[in-house]
Amino acid sequence: MQTEILEKATEMFLTLGFKSVTMDDIANEMGISKKTIYQHFATKPELVKSVTVRLFETISCGIDGICNTGKNPIEELFEVKNFVLQHLKDENSSPIYQLQKYYPKIHNTLKQMQFEKMDDCVIDNLNRGITEGLYRKEINTEIIGRLYFAGMNSIKDGELFPANQFSLKNVQNQYLEYHLRGICTLKGIQILESLIQ
Repeated sequence: MQTEILEKATEMFLTLGFKSVTMDDIANEMGISKKTIYQHFATKPELVKSVTVRLFETISCGIDGICNTGKNPIEELFEVKNFVLQHLKDENSSPIYQLQKYYPKIHNTLKQMQFEKMDDCVIDNLNRGITEGLYRKEINTEIIGRLYFAGMNSIKDGELFPANQFSLKNVQNQYLEYHLRGICTLKGIQILESLIQ
């Protein structure tokens, strides 16, 4: 039952937002009593935290899987972007913005977990890109890795990129191209342009 609650809550939070969905909504959607949910999750913040940690772990495992397929670093970034977008469901809602606004402690914990995960993956991606001659050898991987992470967080900011004005998918595509054009060699640009087309 706990897993079923987590799955339904994840689906609803990502579609409608963390603030918008109530415990009553989840209970009604599942055809169970609110009391049943509270037997597994004492409070809504506890449920929100469980959902975000579970989603983070799912996405992390998926990213690890992509990184182990042996694709070149540019293709890898495109695969990761597509995978993450699939798991964030409705691109017109702003669940991350609601999480940040109404559950700041949970959001900060998630952000720290994301930074640690992304720092490892991005630094590895940058180093492999340099070794393979796809990224410029003079880039500072520590700085570029942090710039990439900062940008990824900025594009999820609902005030900076309101969902009614910008599609998350389009912003992600633009950001990834912007990032890669700044670090790629001529050889890397050729791969990038073939992937964009």
